[in-house]
Amino acid sequence: MSTPVNLNKVRKERNRASRRARADENAVNFGQTKAQKDLLKAKAEKIARNLDAHKRET
Repeated sequence: MSTPVNLNKVRKERNRASRRARADENAVNFGQTKAQKDLLKAKAEKIARNLDAHKRET
């Protein structure tokens, strides 16, 4: 006789696997490379510096 299988655990594990696969697929399609992230960060810092330089002192 084999051991009984908990169908809820099987169903939940199957759902987790499909969500994990979809997340990996989205990471490939929509993720950014490290170079792109660094470029965006540098642009944001430059904009912030430029904005601070144009503030009036009161």
